[in-house]
Amino acid sequence: MFVLMKCLHKPGQDAARDEHRPAHRAWVSSGGNGLVSVLIGSAILKENGETAGNFGILEAKTLEDARAFAEGDAFTVAGIVETIELTPLPETFQAHRITDPMSPRL
Repeated sequence: MFVLMKCLHKPGQDAARDEHRPAHRAWVSSGGNGLVSVLIGSAILKENGETAGNFGILEAKTLEDARAFAEGDAFTVAGIVETIELTPLPETFQAHRITDPMSPRL
């Protein structure tokens, strides 16, 4: 299944994000040690250009695996993430159009 993951961050977390970004990127690159495949992701910005959070398109066996991935991320573990939203995408989602996944495919 494919899942849209949206993680909104608490305000004032720039320094904490900078500190934990290497661990966050390693987690994403590993797909949470194989929990999911991260097809694509990025920071989410506010209108003023400040970071509001991050998103990802995940391929997961279950919604629980997607949640475990989001909860295991360094940004979440460090207390940066305020809310995690997971939205299942339809079976017609065209994942093949994402040509350079961020982690190995499941």
